[in-house]
Amino acid sequence: MTAPKSSSPAASTSPKAASPRADHAPAAVTAATAFDVERVRQDFPILHQTVHGKPLVYLDNAATTQKPRAVIDATSRFYERDNSNIHRGLHALSERATASYEGVREKLRRFIGAELPSEIVFTRGTTEGINLVAQSLGRAMVGVGDEVVISTMEHHSNIVPWQMLCEEKGAVLKIVPINDAGELLFDEYERMLGPRTKLVSIVHLSNSLGTINPVKRMAEAAHAHGAAVVVDGAQAIAHLPVDVRDLGVDFYAFSAHKMYGPTGTGVLYGRQARLEAMPPYQGGGDMISSVSFAKTTYNKVPHKFEAGTPNIAGVIGLGAAVDYLSAMDRAAASAHERALMARATEVLGAVPGVRLIGTAREKSSVVAFELAGVHPHDVGSILDQEGIAVRAGHHCTQPLMARYQVPATTRVSPAFYNTFTEIDAVGRGLHRVIEMFR
Repeated sequence: MTAPKSSSPAASTSPKAASPRADHAPAAVTAATAFDVERVRQDFPILHQTVHGKPLVYLDNAATTQKPRAVIDATSRFYERDNSNIHRGLHALSERATASYEGVREKLRRFIGAELPSEIVFTRGTTEGINLVAQSLGRAMVGVGDEVVISTMEHHSNIVPWQMLCEEKGAVLKIVPINDAGELLFDEYERMLGPRTKLVSIVHLSNSLGTINPVKRMAEAAHAHGAAVVVDGAQAIAHLPVDVRDLGVDFYAFSAHKMYGPTGTGVLYGRQARLEAMPPYQGGGDMISSVSFAKTTYNKVPHKFEAGTPNIAGVIGLGAAVDYLSAMDRAAASAHERALMARATEVLGAVPGVRLIGTAREKSSVVAFELAGVHPHDVGSILDQEGIAVRAGHHCTQPLMARYQVPATTRVSPAFYNTFTEIDAVGRGLHRVIEMFR
């Protein structure tokens, strides 16, 4: 495996602790993944610390991923050397900042298989990307009695914008059901599509179940009825190969912080023809071509959707994250993550009283569960005392929690820098939880 090189020693800024090792992974699994996790862990300074006197075990990657030294350095370097506003300055700092910022579009174009750099719109994250489509394309094409289709497993960010649109326009929001395993019922989805279907917005990889949806098939079915297809790719972008042209979608939204980049930065991919036909989402500086009190003309795509001073440092940090992931053997990293998922499913499923929530045949990156007689918040708090960071709550998917008749779940979400020993630590921690509540 070719791992990205760390730009400086990981120990330079973090309190040190013995790193939980992967030594106890089965030999067959270790050979199959061919992934040097200990080498990769050295790139992430935050992992080398203690929490409550215990080595940090960070398994909350579905909420946000940690940042490699290369991303941290790229962001700091911008502020130290190139800090300036972009696009309008004629001095050297502005020119350097603009070149770095715009260069990230081309990196992202290659990373997700877009046709043109102008199909990359910078946003604050997945949420803003979905809202942009809802308020721009949605308001232009959805009318009274028209239909927007989403699924039961959606994040609130892919529910509320469409509810708002449907309430405003008198349209109908249709919900694709799922089975007990957490798999979308594709036949039901196809039956929902019809001449009034204007938009389908679907999550690629569920943040609460780990389910991977058949986005390509769904897009083909939707397009057969003339509908536009929006994909929430927040979770998928770090774990799955994404080729937007192969998927055949109209829009694909994701966040930098879910793919080892900075917070407050994201991307909306949109087909060029779609973006050109859409009105601006916000007004302000840089999204205009000319302004008079009589009339404003708008800038070309993608700039007409990027009003105001953007998160320049965040975009540059996102570019560094793309470089980091692109330099990695992602097939080996994915194999390691699958092995971690298998281990977590086995270890957690063996704990007395655990019920796994989400057992789809096609899934990744999330193992969620409830523990009989113990609220997930208590589970999360006790695990934290063992140095283990997991997520406990409804994960911004309250309708999904209602589907499973639970108020919340505990979510373990591995990334490629996690180890088998860390997964085993969760199992031991759950036995401690049981002892405390016995």
